[in-house]
Amino acid sequence: MKFNYRFSNLLGTVYRKGNVLFTKDGNTVISPVGNRITFFDLRNAKAETLPIEADHNFSTLALSPSGSILVAVTERGEFYMISLTSRKVIHRRNFMKPIRAVKFSPDGKHFAMTKENKIFIFKTPGRTTGAYDAFLIERVYHCFVDDTTCVDWSSDSRFIAVGSRDLTAKIIPIARVKHFKINTFTSHSDEIVGVFFAENSLDCYTISRNNVLCVWQCSLELNEVQAEDQNAMEEDEAQEEFYYRREAKHFLKDLVKTEEYITVTSACFNPQTKYAAIGFSNGSFVLLELPDFIVIQSLSLDDHNLSAIQFNLTGDWLALGSATKGQLVIYEWQSESFVLKQQGHTNNMTCLDFSPSGQHVVTGGDDGKVKLWNLSTGFCFVTFSDHTSGVSAVKFTQNGKAVLSASYDGTVRATDVKRYRNFKTFVSPEPTQFVSLCVDPSGEVVCAGSQDTFEIFVWSMQTGKLVEILAGHEAPVSSVVFSPSAPLLISSSWDKTVKIWQMFTAKGTRETIQMGSDCLAVEVRPDGRELAVSTLDGNITIFDVDTTSQVHCIEGRYDLHTGRRENDLVTAKRLQKVQAFTTLCYTADGECILAAGRSKVVCIYHVSEQVLLKRFEITCNLSLDGLSDTIDRKKISEFGNLNLVELRDDPSEEVKMHLPGSKKLDHSSRSYRPEVRVSAVRFAPTGRAFSAVTTEGLLVYSLDSGLAFDPYDLELDITPEKIRAAANSGNFGEALVLAFRLNEADLLKEVFERIPVSNAELISSQLPQIYVEKLLAFLASGLESTRHIELYMRWVRAALISHGESLKDRSPRIIALLKSLQKNIILRHKDLHKVCEQTRHSIRYVNEVNSNLKKAKTQKEKEECNDQDESGSEDRDEGMEVTM
Repeated sequence: MKFNYRFSNLLGTVYRKGNVLFTKDGNTVISPVGNRITFFDLRNAKAETLPIEADHNFSTLALSPSGSILVAVTERGEFYMISLTSRKVIHRRNFMKPIRAVKFSPDGKHFAMTKENKIFIFKTPGRTTGAYDAFLIERVYHCFVDDTTCVDWSSDSRFIAVGSRDLTAKIIPIARVKHFKINTFTSHSDEIVGVFFAENSLDCYTISRNNVLCVWQCSLELNEVQAEDQNAMEEDEAQEEFYYRREAKHFLKDLVKTEEYITVTSACFNPQTKYAAIGFSNGSFVLLELPDFIVIQSLSLDDHNLSAIQFNLTGDWLALGSATKGQLVIYEWQSESFVLKQQGHTNNMTCLDFSPSGQHVVTGGDDGKVKLWNLSTGFCFVTFSDHTSGVSAVKFTQNGKAVLSASYDGTVRATDVKRYRNFKTFVSPEPTQFVSLCVDPSGEVVCAGSQDTFEIFVWSMQTGKLVEILAGHEAPVSSVVFSPSAPLLISSSWDKTVKIWQMFTAKGTRETIQMGSDCLAVEVRPDGRELAVSTLDGNITIFDVDTTSQVHCIEGRYDLHTGRRENDLVTAKRLQKVQAFTTLCYTADGECILAAGRSKVVCIYHVSEQVLLKRFEITCNLSLDGLSDTIDRKKISEFGNLNLVELRDDPSEEVKMHLPGSKKLDHSSRSYRPEVRVSAVRFAPTGRAFSAVTTEGLLVYSLDSGLAFDPYDLELDITPEKIRAAANSGNFGEALVLAFRLNEADLLKEVFERIPVSNAELISSQLPQIYVEKLLAFLASGLESTRHIELYMRWVRAALISHGESLKDRSPRIIALLKSLQKNIILRHKDLHKVCEQTRHSIRYVNEVNSNLKKAKTQKEKEECNDQDESGSEDRDEGMEVTM
């Protein structure tokens, strides 16, 4: 089995903090998701996360006018310059201080950056400027007394407008212009949130946090501002005419119908359309036309503040982001409709499960929501909000038509995936909290373990009635799972026991396995012959299901790399001794097991060899708690860690006290840092990917053969030239085998698609068995994106007909390959079915018209023949009369 899994995508998190951007074509939205960046393709309905990870959360983004360079800055001032062509970090620098805003000039030659009370002007590296240093400083302006907050460029890239927390905004010339000094606007009484230039003008708009918008008019047009080398008469004339005047002052609070105190949290302006969009702290926003201050639209999305707002280039779409809810919305204001509306779990994600086809993932969270995600697109396509408390476990039925979810509200709900409705609700006789869930392979029996009554409840899926209550545990039931090959239910508990229940053969019969420590998780091997138990002492113990005897024991305590959290009083080395795995999952072939816990790593162990094969580090985000091994000594005082002290700008803000022992901290707390952990891990049925529920969201790791050169049985004389020569000479079978041995994806595809489809059956029948599996793997991966569906399907048919019996004999070993092939065939069948359904009536109409035309043509031909026959008979009659 291969273990070169690499980060593929991030689901469950669509927006965290900072600004959002539209690409130049307006079809893609760029959103910061923690320490990663996600691209949402609105045209193709697909989300993709860049394989770039920062040390802290991103808070500021900027895109060059050409769309080739993306600048991303973290909350600690780490500056990343990313090439969107290669999707690599090309430059990096740490400025050590927070950076509130970065913006490129319209000509793309410079970019401005705010830092503390200064403004930095850098040259953009590239051919247009001839600079190769990414941080070549051209200007630095020290003209503010407090932190700078926002920046904008004039249309000709000669001036910048900068807002600050010192209640002022300034117009600063970048080029040397005589008699044009730095101009200061001082009509605001709060922090400047946005400052914008009008199109092809020096007129300016400023917006402050206390709902005030000011319109500033310049006495000169942009083209009237002369450079330094003009004659003195023109300079004096310009000096006399140049001044700024406040044209209007508007109060935005009057536009929002609310009695509560609100503030402006975000603002944007589109110079081409002259539209401004302003977001408020109560979740509402207004759309204005400036400078006339005409209200075009006012709408409220939610009760939480809008952290980001941005127009696309044409001004038709508006991107809205809410950091509190983790929500991203693309709104088309003209039609008053949503182009995109995505939201992650507002609280921590806790559990997941794959659908049997591997196309979908279901997740549950502490917010009581159950969400279904499409792995191909990365989007959530349905959310169920039936639970009133946190969701502890989710499970797909074997046929994939229903999703089961257990919650702390005392219910287990069955939801129809096709109709999106809750069709069954299972409850216990006495209110209890459910923490574990499973369903039998037939989908007829549902079991859930309780946290407070220590019992296992068994329901019938058809009737929804409680069938049996299994008692015997003396502590919370941490995990329950059905054996896939026998009518056995296996449960683990904090009472240091694992119980095997005979569900259908002998009622009440059970076997107990005594463990040395509390049991945290249990998992059964796919063939049902072994079970793995994770205990509090950090061990993973393997038992034989039939004999209940111990087979293997994996000591993984020291493999969990645990950092020191801010409220820990002991070192990370001591914490390492008390770590344990809280979630387990077998691979499809049952040879390895995936394990994770309260740590930043996911481990893969070989079961029979009892060794660690690979360890995946899920994040390097230092914005999360528990990632570092030590605490900075500078932040340790006689009262403890200074990071735990509430620091607030406004003394009137109330600091909330938490209950003793409470782990659910206030997310609005300035000192709140989520703790890094992995709550659940699952392998996809195809074995090509696995997912981990983490603090940052649902991380998907997959095998991508195109990322690395991985040859098989390679020899020195196997070269691309030799393979192409064999294909050119007509030796397609030899060329295909050599291509499999070299294992270069592009070359293999080139050779395969050159083989005539008429040779598929002959070549398939002559392939050795080892290459049959490689052929099926290639066909499975190719079917996902190819346009030659019929070609690939004919090869699949030929391979299965020629080697069906041998493949069936070793099906347990290649089950992941067969599931992957089945998944992609079903996916393409659905795509074609959708197209055919949409065009079915059109095709029927065309066929009817064609049939009618044929009938009309046939009728016409018959009539012409009859006419000819009649005319011929008349001629013969006339001839006979003449003869007589």
